[in-house]
Amino acid sequence: MQTIELDRPVTADDAILWENDALLLLDQRLLPRRERFVLCEDAADTAEAIRAMVVRGAPAIGVTAAYGVVLAARDAWKRRGSEWKRALAEPLALLAGARPTAVNLGWALKRMEALVSLLPESADPEPALLEEARLIHAKDVAANRAMGEHGASLIGSRTALITHCNAGALATGGYGTALGVIRSAHARGLVEHVYADETRPWLQGARLTAWELVRDDIPVSLLVDGAAAARMAAGGIGWVVVGSDRIAANGDVANKIGTYALALAARAHGVKFMVAAPTSTIDMNCPDGASIPIETRAAEEVLHCIDVPVAAEGAGAWNPVFDVTPAELVDAIVTERGVVESPDTRKLAEHMGKT
Repeated sequence: MQTIELDRPVTADDAILWENDALLLLDQRLLPRRERFVLCEDAADTAEAIRAMVVRGAPAIGVTAAYGVVLAARDAWKRRGSEWKRALAEPLALLAGARPTAVNLGWALKRMEALVSLLPESADPEPALLEEARLIHAKDVAANRAMGEHGASLIGSRTALITHCNAGALATGGYGTALGVIRSAHARGLVEHVYADETRPWLQGARLTAWELVRDDIPVSLLVDGAAAARMAAGGIGWVVVGSDRIAANGDVANKIGTYALALAARAHGVKFMVAAPTSTIDMNCPDGASIPIETRAAEEVLHCIDVPVAAEGAGAWNPVFDVTPAELVDAIVTERGVVESPDTRKLAEHMGKT
């Protein structure tokens, strides 16, 4: 994959760009030290960028995958002409297998595949598919802004907040889910301070969330992940606000490893716990958290920190990327449609129009 730098200032909303007929992804592995973009020229590049965490965050992965289908169709049309549909199976499989936990990946691919099935084989599919990918992208941004307002309405008075990992513009099409709530609450004067967990092993809180909040002039302090409970015990924290990679039909929430511990600490200290995620993250075909596939990554990610070895040679590591927070620990799930308080199977079914 080629890398480039833009000749203009970069913002968090630039995480996914379609410019000059090309897909550009802000390489989040390099932030905050460098603002470099990866150029994806085909579906294989796109799938590798997702797998290697150039782009991460469930909504952002879905948007990226949609653009990956555009690139796959472009290549198939050039190589196979009127047989372009037959050439899509392999690149679509590559995209589908890039990350297993984020449900938005499959959601976006199914939406693009539905359009593929309707398109004629005798015409170039790229314009129609690009229009659909751009629509998915734009709708995600609009959903995040609506979500931000719904979530901010739950924060009744000025308070400090804790967040985990990065659920901001970098993790979405723009604006953010959890950070969208924080941005909207800050605009209403409700945010006294934000405490961001560093989020080992990839340090998304330190590298990405802090980067976004500093640029938005929202006061932020980093916490090592193990300090969150002590910070709650010290008082002044009203809410924990996090995103999600998949929400089961009963309200169980899969999110970045460490979220479950944060929810337990919040319940023990009387702190409210909010999950902000688009409806595309709610998987009504997944009955509960035990049915959510949890991605495990290489031990080296834990044994090293930013490529520097930190563990004794010969030590092993257990490295699940996500954990599951039971629905009974969640005070509210916020989507673009509104708020589901004390979520359960019935309430989520009603929220999703499945009753």
